[in-house]
Amino acid sequence: MKLTGVELRTVEMPLVAPFRTSFGTQQVREILLLRVVTPEAEGWGECVAMSDPLYSSEYASACADVLRRFLIPALGRIRDLDATRVAPTLAPFKGHRMAKAALEIAVLDAELRARGMPLSRELGAVRDRVDCGVSVGIMESIPQLLDAVAGYLDAGYLRIKLKIEPGWDLEPVRAVRERFGDGVALQVDANTAYHRTDARHLARLDPFDLLLIEQPLDEEDVLGHAQLARQLTTPICLDESIVSARAAADAIALGACSIVNIKPGRVGGFLEARRIHDVCVAHDVPVWCGGMLESGIGRAANLALAALPGFTLPGDTSASDRYYARDVTEPFRLDRGQLAVPTGPGIGVEPIAEALDAVTTSTEWIAV
Repeated sequence: MKLTGVELRTVEMPLVAPFRTSFGTQQVREILLLRVVTPEAEGWGECVAMSDPLYSSEYASACADVLRRFLIPALGRIRDLDATRVAPTLAPFKGHRMAKAALEIAVLDAELRARGMPLSRELGAVRDRVDCGVSVGIMESIPQLLDAVAGYLDAGYLRIKLKIEPGWDLEPVRAVRERFGDGVALQVDANTAYHRTDARHLARLDPFDLLLIEQPLDEEDVLGHAQLARQLTTPICLDESIVSARAAADAIALGACSIVNIKPGRVGGFLEARRIHDVCVAHDVPVWCGGMLESGIGRAANLALAALPGFTLPGDTSASDRYYARDVTEPFRLDRGQLAVPTGPGIGVEPIAEALDAVTTSTEWIAV
C-alpha cells in the first residue's frame, strides 16, 4: 500500500452541555480528522488533542503542523506501507503521540477496508457489545450534579465517573452515594489535580467504596502514586502517566496503580494500546477505555479496542448524544447500558458528508 495523500480536516462540534474538568471548561470540541487516501482504499482517523495544551503538551493546531511537516511526508516515502510500519517510521520524531495515533488508525482503517476486515477482529476483540460508563464534569452545584447523574442512570449507563478537584471532591461523592446508594458503580477522576501532601484528604474518599481514583497526582509522579497507593484503600488508576507499554509495566512493578485507563491517542496508537492491554492482562491488572470527547469516527475505533478481553470495566465510550446533538457519523445509541461494536470493514463507520461539512472549519490536502 502506498499513500497518495492525506486530507487534514478541522471540525468544531458544539457540546450538548459545557464539560468542566480541573484543566478547564469546553463548550465546543475542536477536532482534527484525517482522511488517508491510497490506491486500494481510504481510511479515517481522529486526533484527540484538545485546542489548548491542558490535558497534555499536544494541541490540535500543533498536531496539524507536525503531521504536515514531518509525519505525513515520512510515511509518504514508504512504498509497502501497512499499519505496523507507522510507529517505527515515525519513531525518530520525538513525542507527538496523538498526531501519530491519528495517522496510524487512518492507515489501519484504509488497510483493513482494502482487506474487508473489521478493526475489532484485527485487534482481537472477544465481544460484540461493550458496557458503557459516563463521565460527569464538575458542576455549579450539588443539586445540578445529582440531576445529571439521575439522568445518566435513567438512560442506562452502568458506571458513573465524577470529575473532582480540590474543593469539589468529598461533598459531591457523598451526595451521589447518599442519593443513589452503594449499588451504583462509582469512580472519580482527578486529572492530576492533587499533590502528595493531599494523601490524608484523599483517604477520606475510602469509605465511599469507589471503583477507583484516576490520576490523582502529576503524570510524571509515578513514585508519588506508588506511595499514595499504600495509603489508600481506594484503587489507584493511572491515565496521563501511561504513555506506552513500558510505562505501564514500570508503573505496575512499582505498585503505582492496580488499574489502567487506556486511551489510544495518549499512547501513540491502537497497536501500542493493544500492547498495553497485553501487559496488563499478563499482570492481572484490569483496564478500561478512556474517552476524549470523540466524534463517531474516534468512538467507533475505541469500541473495537474496548471489546478486547482485558477491558473488564465499563469505559467512557458513551453514546453519541452524551456529547453531541448531531454526530458526523450515524449516532451510537445506548442499549441496556451497552454500545454495539461496529462490524464493517476497518473502523466500521463512514462520516456523513452533509453532517461533516456542516461542522468543518478548514480542510487541507497534503499530496505525497
